[in-house]
Amino acid sequence: MDADRDAVPDDIAALKEALAVERARAPEVVAELAVARAKASEDGALIAQQKLRIAKLERQIYGQRSERSSRLIDQLALTFEELEADATENELAAERAVARTTTVRGFIRKRAERQTFPERLPRERVVIDPPTVCGCCGGARLRKLGEDVTRTLEAIPRQWKVVETVREKFTCRDCEKISQAPAPFHVIARGRAGPSLLAMILYEKFGQHQPLNRPSGMSPPEA
Repeated sequence: MDADRDAVPDDIAALKEALAVERARAPEVVAELAVARAKASEDGALIAQQKLRIAKLERQIYGQRSERSSRLIDQLALTFEELEADATENELAAERAVARTTTVRGFIRKRAERQTFPERLPRERVVIDPPTVCGCCGGARLRKLGEDVTRTLEAIPRQWKVVETVREKFTCRDCEKISQAPAPFHVIARGRAGPSLLAMILYEKFGQHQPLNRPSGMSPPEA
């Protein structure tokens, strides 16, 4: 205690300088504390989510053994929702605290996805143009804290195309006969439908049980 008292400078200028340093470091301390609190909230929410998943899996495997197990799942679900809300609030508080500093690293929360798509599906990343000025004060000194990703599943509609098979003609200067490659194979003689189109029509008819007056399930593009 005496050593700490002796370490305090007696000079007023030195005291003011030390006070200024501590005041300048105060936002960093607050930001570090907010980030630590956000990480702890995230861990608590993840633990509660895993407990809820385990309880649901046990009920699926062993069945609903008693009313107590059902009440336990409801209680775990309520606890998870409360911890999830607390984690979101602490995350926002950490972002606001980190925005006031330049040395504290931002906190990016790894939210648990309720509906994860298979990794084999191709991804298309669409980045929305970020704001250039602050929506509150109009300042232009913006710094990226993180990002929120919203995943949606999309289907590419059927695409029509016309395959043009070109057979060039050549004439012989010696005998004046015309030479040309043979015509490609057609599933239907002189038909305009290719193999893929015919396969799609058959699948729509017999696999999807489409009426006979709707052979393809999709009208071709207009000319």
